[in-house]
This record gives sequence, C-alpha cells and structure tokens, in this order.
Amino acid sequence: MQPTLDNRREFYSPNALKLGLFGANCSSGRAVTLVPERWSGSWEDCLRLARMAEASGLEFMLPVGRWKGYGGDTDYQGETLETITWASGLLAATERITVFGTVHAPMFHPLVAAKQFVTADRIGGGRFGLNIVCGWNEDEFTMFGAQIREHTQRYEHAEEWLNAIKRAWSPGDDWEFQGDYVQLRDVRAKPKPAGDARPIVMNAGASPTGQAFAIRNCDALFSMTPKGKLDEFAEHAAHVKAQARARGRELDVYTVAPITCRPTTKEAEDYYRHCVVDHADWAAVDRIMAMRGDTPEKWGEEFPAMRLHQANGLGGVPIAGDPDLVAGELAAIARAGAKGIAMSFVNYLDELPYFCAEVLPRLQRMGLRA
Repeated sequence: MQPTLDNRREFYSPNALKLGLFGANCSSGRAVTLVPERWSGSWEDCLRLARMAEASGLEFMLPVGRWKGYGGDTDYQGETLETITWASGLLAATERITVFGTVHAPMFHPLVAAKQFVTADRIGGGRFGLNIVCGWNEDEFTMFGAQIREHTQRYEHAEEWLNAIKRAWSPGDDWEFQGDYVQLRDVRAKPKPAGDARPIVMNAGASPTGQAFAIRNCDALFSMTPKGKLDEFAEHAAHVKAQARARGRELDVYTVAPITCRPTTKEAEDYYRHCVVDHADWAAVDRIMAMRGDTPEKWGEEFPAMRLHQANGLGGVPIAGDPDLVAGELAAIARAGAKGIAMSFVNYLDELPYFCAEVLPRLQRMGLRA
C-alpha cells in the first residue's frame, strides 16, 4: 500500500480501533513492580514481541523516551533502548506494523533528527512514526549538560524544531530557517520520506499549552483516560478534534491502558494487586512523585490514589478483568472518542498471546476490529 498521509494515519489498517504496545523498550516496561517476571526490555525480547504483535494484527509499537532510570529497588526503566535505532531495527525485521520513535526535541539537532527519521522510514517503507516530547525530567537534562526551558518556551522550541524537520522532508534545496530557537542556512536534506507523505506525528502534551501545540502541529494527541471518568474524556476528545478542524486539520486522539487479562476477573484483580500494590517498587514510585512535586501536602486525601496511579504504569486507565470485561472497557474508550489505545503488560510476551486470542475476537464481534 502506498505510504500516503491518510494511510499512515490509519496504520495501513482497516480496524476502527487501533491497538499498539507502549513502553517495551524499557526495563520493567511501564509497571513499577518488583515481581521477577517483570519485563526485561532486552533487544531480543523486543524483537520477538514486535513480530508477535504484527502476526496478531496490532497496529503499532510506541517506545518511551528515557535516558536515565528512576532508581528504587529495580532502578525502574534504568535500562532502555534508544528509540530511533530501536525503531529502525524493528522496522527492518517486520513488514506491516508501524514503529514510533519517541524523541526529546531539545536533545536532537533538527537536521540530524530529520535524517534519522527518514532513514528509519525508508527502512520500514513508510512505517515510521514520530512521537515528540519536550522533556520534564531534570535529572536527564543535567546528565546532558542542558537546561530545561520554561514550560511555554519548551513548546515554542518544539514547534520551530518540528517545522524545520518538516521543511527538511519537503522538496527543495539550499533553503534557510530563521527562528528564535532554530537557525539553519543553505540546507540540503536528501532523501525524503518514503512515498508521497511525511511520517505521522504524535504528542502527549497534557497542559493547555501542550494540547495547543498538538492541535497546531500533530496528527494525534495522546491523552490520559481517568478511571471512571469517560464522560470527561469524551468531552476532551471532542473539544480538541473540533479545535483542530477549525484550523482545517484533523487530529486523532489516543490513550494508554495497562492491561491485566485473565480467564476470570478475580484472577486478573488478584494478579494486578500482587504486582501493583503488594509488590510495587515503592521507592521508585516515591522518587518519581518527588521529582514531579507530587507531595502529600499538595494532594491531601488524594495522595494515596496518586501514588497507586504512579505504580500502575505512570498513568493510563488500568483495565483488569476477564476477556469480556477487558473488551468491554476498550470498546467504551473507543466510543468515547479514542481512535487508538497503547497498551502495556507486566510481561508483554507472556500476556499478549492470551489477550490476542480472547480479546481481539470480542472486539471483532463489536465491529471495532476487522
């Protein structure tokens, strides 16, 4: 299938609800847990997982952009594979699945980044996607000898950075780019992305500034789905889509969900409690919260719930249940306006086969998967 922007946005898939895997490039994945079966994040396991996901019909793999672990007893996400080279390797080893690079705009020169993205996209024949992050983790920036810009300035820089990259992807030689943050002269950038269109671009900005950035510049916005608050999510999804259309653009909304699926809901809930409550890496959780300024004084009675929220994959709506319950909750999120869901598991390779065998057919019967 020709790599057009529409085909890229659909992940070359007829499925109404797109499904992918989130965070597999990191040790422990997204579960801040001590259990010995937690995800390795190794290249060998990632390669097996990508091939398994593709064979099962999933649409995408989305990595976490992480440069330094969070400590704790497991050094949570302490071992991570860099996402552009990770994507290139997986794209070379697969045929249909889309693989994203999650890239900190402040840490990559736009011309170097544009060339890397094109290389990955050419390797995959038009299956590379870009997930832009602006950065918040001061530990990582200190490691690079860089300073974190003020919040609004982060997105101003990211917009110039992305505009320069899109210009590098476009026809023409010997052009210039003069911005407040990015200055380029006599630029030549070849080759261009595969086919007739650029890679799709995603962002997960949660603040009004971050959402406005996505509305102006991106093809998709990742937004959290608060547990038990699908009405709020539906209102949010409709709002950002309408704002994009007012600018003559289309914006898809995606969300994230840690999944625990077992033959019975009791088994799923028991395992979820075992991993995320009884054996959470609470030292890592508390460090993450301290880095973000999430304190008991700030959250009051909500602090224990926030702490559990961090242990459960740093966010997203946790879904734990039997296949009927899991399929039903995924369908409800889709009805609320999500075009796709990036899923995570405590151990992706161990848990994905059962999910695909039991949940995907149920989503097919609901008309969400072809």
